[in-house]
Amino acid sequence: MVCPVANLQIIYVLSCQFIITYNMDEAFFQRLHDKQREIADVPPNGIIADWALHLLDLLFPERQTHPDRDVAQLKTQFAASEANLLGILNRTKACETCNHGTVTQRFYAALPELHRVMYTDAAAIFEGDPAATSTFEVIRTYPGFLAIALYRVAHALMVLDVPLLPRILTEYAHSKTGIDIHPAATIGEFFCIDHGTGVVIGETAVIGDQVKVYQGVTLGAMSVEKFLANTRRHPTIEDRVVIYAGATILGGDTVIGHDSVIGGNVWLTSSIPPYSTVYHQPTVKIVDTKAAH
Repeated sequence: MVCPVANLQIIYVLSCQFIITYNMDEAFFQRLHDKQREIADVPPNGIIADWALHLLDLLFPERQTHPDRDVAQLKTQFAASEANLLGILNRTKACETCNHGTVTQRFYAALPELHRVMYTDAAAIFEGDPAATSTFEVIRTYPGFLAIALYRVAHALMVLDVPLLPRILTEYAHSKTGIDIHPAATIGEFFCIDHGTGVVIGETAVIGDQVKVYQGVTLGAMSVEKFLANTRRHPTIEDRVVIYAGATILGGDTVIGHDSVIGGNVWLTSSIPPYSTVYHQPTVKIVDTKAAH
């Protein structure tokens, strides 16, 4: 037997939906229909992310449970991964002018070097975080490593002039880790992101080797007009710089000299020389609550 109250609720919901739809402008639906026809075909973001995550699984057995493949099986699975990327490119209308076969071959030919650089990132995070017990732990669990690894895959695609896919990958990493790295940013080896939540690295940022960044750091741009989009808007961070939590560094002319330390909550819009230490000195007042009683 159907509960009368529940049945009334269903009728009410359906009737409300009918009224709302009935009252909507017909031109609105026509505009949506026309927009559908304009949108170029792109595979679902999940399929693109799954391809990249599977590639990381092949590159890093640490990410898997009981990996057991012989060399022939590994070759077969990399070939399948390569075919998947080719299929994604073939389905992406924004890539119509690309030579999909050449792009795919060049990307996979570059994987050994990309893999080497990713392992330097894992090593940097392990060495830079006293809480890390092994590179296995870093690769398997650290959001900083996942965000950097997906950035490196996305950047390699962007260097090959693949449109759209690089940004989809880094935004996927952003959604999973809270770390926002533009795929066009240039980042050197042994890059360490500690904790990572809230880190933002902009499109034209340039980061050297052995740089360590803590949570909440922004390497951003000053507010500029849209026509300046193709200019350098984000800072350059030279080698062996440490940037502590909450620091904000802005501007395309801003260069942080090598071997410098940027303290927490610092706001910088101008360059500093190598071997500098920059810190924010807040006004802190300590009240003895015992004396008040």
